[in-house]
Amino acid sequence: MSDQPRSVERANAFLGSIVLAAVLLASGTSAWALDETRYPDWKGRWLRVSSGNYDPTKPPGLPQKPPLTPEYQAVFEASVADQAAGGQGNNPMAGCMPPGMPRMMILYGLGVEILVTPSTTYMVFGEPMGQLRRIYTNGRDWPVKVKPTFSGYSIGQWVDEDRDGRYDALAVETRTIRGPRSYDSSGMPFHRDS
Repeated sequence: MSDQPRSVERANAFLGSIVLAAVLLASGTSAWALDETRYPDWKGRWLRVSSGNYDPTKPPGLPQKPPLTPEYQAVFEASVADQAAGGQGNNPMAGCMPPGMPRMMILYGLGVEILVTPSTTYMVFGEPMGQLRRIYTNGRDWPVKVKPTFSGYSIGQWVDEDRDGRYDALAVETRTIRGPRSYDSSGMPFHRDS
């Protein structure tokens, strides 16, 4: 039995500790400045419980029936056919590209840990490629110029849907996603302009 998963889990826990320490130092706030009673308890590691497809309720490949334009449906069909013939299709991860947004939200391997601070929520992803998603929740506007990244630039807002004084959801918009991207391993294409 290999200890690879245990060492990867330790490395990700270490990365999460470094990210949290950096956040606290950079923000100039203490860990206690956040009123945790207002936020959902998202502590721990979150894992995927279904398939890693665009629509986890359907079988992979063409049965996914994504709402694509004819141009992108042709890319999808060619990708599935290439994979059936032994190729990689339209799957950038096959060439060691990070999954990036939105595909990183499938929660591969070791899943995700969520760290909430007063101004930013961090999503620390395990395998593959240990990505980090930073969601600014401090009311900032969109920057005029941002360099595209695989994770994109995310701004969110905590929402108290039932008005009981506790947040129920985090509404997030992500822009400036670096391509090329696919939604899942079938090669379902993300628009070329990302």
